[in-house]
Amino acid sequence: MGKNRGELLQGTLDMLILSRLAQGAMHGFGIAEHIQQVTEDTLRVEEGSLYPALHRLEAEGMITSEWGASLNNRRAKFYRLTPRGKKQMGLEVAKWQRLSAAINRVIEPA
Repeated sequence: MGKNRGELLQGTLDMLILSRLAQGAMHGFGIAEHIQQVTEDTLRVEEGSLYPALHRLEAEGMITSEWGASLNNRRAKFYRLTPRGKKQMGLEVAKWQRLSAAINRVIEPA
């Protein structure tokens, strides 16, 4: 995440990764690119944050990976959501929605 772009709350990157993988398997660079594109450059996920998160999620059984070829025919590791990861994604999204609704109640004028 860029310094001027704001910091993600702890766990938010995991939720973003899991949410993207719920749409289908993707390699790491593609996940980062997708997040950047859909947030209109508001969020940028750096390699130093992305790959440790992917490895941790895989170690926790939330995602699996396999080697394949990217669109430009380069060797890439593709990540896929597991049933456990799908369940966790639902929990994380619900928690995020509760948190953001609570924050909005504080910052919006009555």
